[in-house]
Amino acid sequence: MRLIGMVVALVLLAGCTGEVNTADIEGKAQDTKALEVLDMNPDIYEKAKALGRGINLGNALDAPYEGAWDMVLEETYFKLIKDKGFDSVRLPVRFSNKTTEAAPYTIDEAFLKRVDWAVDEALKQELAVIIDLHHFEEMITEPEAQKERFLSIWDQLSKRYSDRPESVYYEVLNEPNGALTAELWNEYVKEVITVIRGNDPHRTLIIGGAEWNGIGGLLELELPEHDRNIIATIHYYGPILFTHQGAEWMTEEYSTTGLTWPGPPANPVEPVQAAKNVGWVASFFREYNSKTGASNPASREALVHDLERAARWGQANDRPIFLGEFGAYSTADMASRIQWTETVRSEAERLGMTWAYWEFGASFGLYDRSAKAWREDLTKALLPS
Repeated sequence: MRLIGMVVALVLLAGCTGEVNTADIEGKAQDTKALEVLDMNPDIYEKAKALGRGINLGNALDAPYEGAWDMVLEETYFKLIKDKGFDSVRLPVRFSNKTTEAAPYTIDEAFLKRVDWAVDEALKQELAVIIDLHHFEEMITEPEAQKERFLSIWDQLSKRYSDRPESVYYEVLNEPNGALTAELWNEYVKEVITVIRGNDPHRTLIIGGAEWNGIGGLLELELPEHDRNIIATIHYYGPILFTHQGAEWMTEEYSTTGLTWPGPPANPVEPVQAAKNVGWVASFFREYNSKTGASNPASREALVHDLERAARWGQANDRPIFLGEFGAYSTADMASRIQWTETVRSEAERLGMTWAYWEFGASFGLYDRSAKAWREDLTKALLPS
């Protein structure tokens, strides 16, 4: 529509002067996408606000195959989420193992149709939906070898979903880390934005920093200054020895259970031997068991300090912040999970962040799929009214 208006303006101007340069008009018409990008001036804070209070549909399409992690998406889940009061869903998807082995790395059509279905179900319930490139493990270990696959995936996705409403967002990569350093990631960010903008110039993008989308990685993130249609994202699981205690996919130093939040605990927690063998973990437990107030690494003050660092980066760089993941694993006691979750949620909202809890119906889940019921006390920590 903007292009038509600009062409009409050119014609009217030419009518006033008595000269019509049709070649000039045609040239501008052929450069539609360039004109649209130059004319793009979104209110990115409103786009971020539209995400509101969200939830991750994890462990389903991001598994090696759907069902591998005992989670298959159902139509009813989207209505449950909407009716409960959530505004958006983040849809983690493992596209990387659904492509051909060689260029052009074509994504399996049947899998794409399954993703289409999930996007449609979210939109049917008037939920904003984030298509999140998740668990691209090869990109983390061999980023240079996988860069072309990464760019090809987004070339295909941005063509496929370019006609979807603005309530569909793209998150370009979940938790870059490992060999995908901050320096390398900043290079790839520029390239993938160029690819996406060539197909879908007005789509709102969500991009986080290296170091697992942590706050430290956010501080090193470089986004193109001219493109303001980008929301920055962080994940927060601090302190991770509390939120991931006893999680079976973590290494042995995380296997101590019985941690409560905030610290110190009523009775000291004895860490497992593997925890004592790792310097920073052993130090954490010494301070967690003994220190009081803000000096405790599992204090409310430490949590607030972390989130305020992210908020200051957002203010300094004029970028809204989306807290794309946070949660405490089911091995933690429920009272601590509730208190920690409520604190993260309320602080994020105080700082102007929208958020998506990790996650709907698995080991961090708000919804008990076997009982077909919400875990109400935990859910109220997120949706208090």
